[in-house]
Amino acid sequence: MTHRTFAIGDIHGDLDALKTLMARLPELTATDTLVFVGDYIDRGPDSAGVVRYMMELPRKTPAEVICLRGNHEDGWLRALNGNWPQFVLPPNNGCVQAMRSFQGREVPPLGTPVESDDFEALCMGSFFPPEVIAWMQDLLWYYEDEFAIYVHAGLPQREGRFIHPSEAQGEEKTKLLWLRDKAFFRDYSGKPVVFGHTTTDQLPPELSTYTPDDPDDIWAGPSAIGLDTGCGKTDGFLTAVEFPAMLVYESR
Repeated sequence: MTHRTFAIGDIHGDLDALKTLMARLPELTATDTLVFVGDYIDRGPDSAGVVRYMMELPRKTPAEVICLRGNHEDGWLRALNGNWPQFVLPPNNGCVQAMRSFQGREVPPLGTPVESDDFEALCMGSFFPPEVIAWMQDLLWYYEDEFAIYVHAGLPQREGRFIHPSEAQGEEKTKLLWLRDKAFFRDYSGKPVVFGHTTTDQLPPELSTYTPDDPDDIWAGPSAIGLDTGCGKTDGFLTAVEFPAMLVYESR
């Protein structure tokens, strides 16, 4: 049977969108691979449910499951024990929503600032179960198969060339998760790179060959494919692309 890879974009705490999208994929087999490009938590109403779903998924599908690290997982790992309040405190990062979800409390709308009673727990990340921290620590930095290279944010440059993720060292490795480089979107050429992180409405619309009249849709540039369609935000949704058929699936 032909091997297929399904790459899934940033989920950001929206369990309903994740379940809807997964139900719309064709029946999966042991020859298939699911690649999630990271950012499972923050912003949406059910970060805890998304992480639980992801941790259980390898036992519930015959397909191989590949979970990449997103900048939000990386941010939380760096922020634990009060090490990075600059990441967890900005309301639009959605860290309050993740905290409330893991605490089993009502999740406020995105943009709600932290209450004084929650300040310490948020900054310390003390609400994360140990198994969730271990799961985040084990997330891969990139994945590659015969179809594409999969990475959360994109490829950094070194000496005027875009490097393969396996070459990334030090700050370059961090950039795999965090960069928003117009040069990558516009100038990268080579093996297709599938990424999330930057919502598609922020990518150069004139370079996309997939419904360029809809900037919120999947972004298909010359050698890169952007999958972050704003899931976890009010008007966002979750997107997946199937290789090699290049079929697109959405939760909306």
